Amino acid sequence: MIKVLITGGAGFIGSAMAEKIAQDPKVEVHIVDNLVTGSEVKVPDMPNVFFHHCDVNRYDEIAKVFSERSFNYVFHYAALVGVQLTLKQPVKVLEDIRGIENLLVLSKVSGVKQFLYSSSSEVYGEPVEFPQNEHTTPLNSRLPYAIVKNVGEAYIRSYHKEFGLDYTIFRFFNTYGPKQSKDFVMSKFIAAALKNEDIPIYGDGTQTRTFCFIDDNTDACFAAFHSKKYLNDVINVGGNVETKIIDLAKLVIDITGSSSKIQFLEPLKEGDMTRRLPDIAKMSAILKRPPIALESGIKKVLENTAYIL
Repeated sequence: MIKVLITGGAGFIGSAMAEKIAQDPKVEVHIVDNLVTGSEVKVPDMPNVFFHHCDVNRYDEIAKVFSERSFNYVFHYAALVGVQLTLKQPVKVLEDIRGIENLLVLSKVSGVKQFLYSSSSEVYGEPVEFPQNEHTTPLNSRLPYAIVKNVGEAYIRSYHKEFGLDYTIFRFFNTYGPKQSKDFVMSKFIAAALKNEDIPIYGDGTQTRTFCFIDDNTDACFAAFHSKKYLNDVINVGGNVETKIIDLAKLVIDITGSSSKIQFLEPLKEGDMTRRLPDIAKMSAILKRPPIALESGIKKVLENTAYIL
């Protein structure tokens, strides 16, 4: 029996990845989550999925989970997330470095075969190159959340170099889907539109993002994991269509048939980058199908809005 640990598995992307991996009955999936931003409701109800209420930043708690199991693979998705939350609690964000250290130490001593890490587009900071390539675009953000992700990447590479621990790093760009919490741009816009409430936009809405439907994210990450194609490498995981935030709001209003109006707020003082557009050549090579179009993805979210209303 192959045993996989997924930290942050009660969160949006972590739970979706757990469900994807657990489709193989020969794999035992163990989820750990402190439920600060995750919810046990999102944990897949499957016979080979097991939940542990645990904080990876506390060595005694996560070491106990490792001592009771022998994991073959670790997916580290646990993190304090959300722009507003991470800006308000920068010291709390930096504590996640302890979780990275704890997991790498335990993975090394227990013989984990591969460490798969959810990094973020935030590591790129303000754009200097388009599309943003994994190996040529500088990692220049100074925000605590991005620093933690960058430090995590450095730790992982160092553990590979010194101890031979294999890894794959996923840099996630805006991922959305039915189970996403209401604190993120897509779910926030959809929730407001369904209630015919004003849709808030920071600044003039000309800042751009790309949007990746959750199935594209998990399919690409699973393919990378299963094929080992990007072993000891980093891969952008995101959409390839650059969209202005104001255009996203208008699209959501149109698809939902809402009477919502766009409300322009003062720009964020930090953390709201002007543009994002990943180079997804690696992702495309393993996804082996076109990514789900933005309009189609929004309609899929509207089929299940329980998590964002």
